[in-house]
Amino acid sequence: MKKLGLVITDGVGFRNFILSDFLKQTEVTFDEVVILSCLPKEIYKEHTNLKVIELDVFEEPFKTWFFRKTKEIAHLKLHQKGNLGIQDNLKTNDSKLKTTRGYATRFIYKLTSILHSESNIQQFQKLQNRTFKNHKITKHYLSILEQELFSLLFFTHQRPPYIAPLVYAAQKKKLKTVAFIFSWDNLASKGRMASNFDYYLVWSELMKQDLLQFYLSIMDSQIKVVGTPQFVPYVMDYYKLSKEDFISEFNLDASLKTVCFSCGDISTSKNDELYIETIAEAIANNNIESVNFIVRTSPAEDPIRFKSLIDKFPFIKWNFPKWKQVRANHQESWSQRIPTLDDVKQLRAILEYSDLNINMLSTMSLDFMLFDKPVINPIFGNATNGLYDDQRFLGYAHIQHLVNSKATKLVMTKEVLLQAIGDYLENDNDTAYRKKFIKQQIGVPLEETSKQIVESLKTWI
Repeated sequence: MKKLGLVITDGVGFRNFILSDFLKQTEVTFDEVVILSCLPKEIYKEHTNLKVIELDVFEEPFKTWFFRKTKEIAHLKLHQKGNLGIQDNLKTNDSKLKTTRGYATRFIYKLTSILHSESNIQQFQKLQNRTFKNHKITKHYLSILEQELFSLLFFTHQRPPYIAPLVYAAQKKKLKTVAFIFSWDNLASKGRMASNFDYYLVWSELMKQDLLQFYLSIMDSQIKVVGTPQFVPYVMDYYKLSKEDFISEFNLDASLKTVCFSCGDISTSKNDELYIETIAEAIANNNIESVNFIVRTSPAEDPIRFKSLIDKFPFIKWNFPKWKQVRANHQESWSQRIPTLDDVKQLRAILEYSDLNINMLSTMSLDFMLFDKPVINPIFGNATNGLYDDQRFLGYAHIQHLVNSKATKLVMTKEVLLQAIGDYLENDNDTAYRKKFIKQQIGVPLEETSKQIVESLKTWI
């Protein structure tokens, strides 16, 4: 009997694997599928009849945090040479706080300046695992695995620290584990995975090479290229709105072209207000042609920071993602937001019917390119002009691929931004660059992605 344990870690994983056609594909391949959820059980009722086991929330004790943090910093130290994203991450993780964790972090940085080889990292992983041995959450997870007798455990995100005890429990039961690499930037600029897995699913051959580069103990045979379900709803008829519905939904002028600015969250996209204001003022002053202007904020944050812009430019159409906060008492509360079906439909309509997208080097560039829409990436800030330095992201490995692709226009001043908007609204000749970049980043057609994931999982049982 082939029985799959599907671990949904957060709201994005819920969207990717529950709101796509992934479950439909599992039904024809596995005898049984059980969802192990880090989200509340009741949110699945309207989407599936599968059995759902709600996992208790794991909160890291200090000793677990210490070895996990040591493992992550050692990983960053090992791979920091020539990698600006990892160097940035090292700076961000450092601490000057006069707290227990602050002092411990500074000790960890000193320790890992010496001990940061792959074998050292694996040793820190073993020490982290030991902290799970007698934890009540681990015992609960072990009892679940003993009762369910899964053939395979599939983790839909490789990084959340709260999944580590479940991976440990699976290892104790000699149950094979698979991790899906969550995002295009996770390997080249983020910290270490939550644990070691037996197998890995990646977006593309490019991501496969990144995985082999940054995780020296992983072998080629443990990896399969499957694309990503993140974009699969864009080829599902269920989520499609007509253009008339789109225009009505956002109260747009059907005679005008539509420009969408998509925001990042405030942690990495602090200049979004400036870019929105620059575009809005250009529209108000007739410095660019009249357009419908939609702003979609990040689902990972409250859009309160845009209140002054909402008041100042009443003609902007704001799209605040319809994501529900399903649990507040969680160490990563943003992970407990899930999208509504209406939000997926609205997003798809924005992608399909907008004429131009503008964003600060966000993964939303890929979303719009999948609909062959031109993209502009404004990056006004640098180390000397007093703005948040978003130009430094040009040194990140995954962004360098974007820059080299010529698939978007990167602009560093107001004048160049407005010129780029005018040029793209008048004429777009970059389709070939976009298609080539999409092929590099997403290695499997969206229509085949879920089937490819399920078939790959099947081969590892």
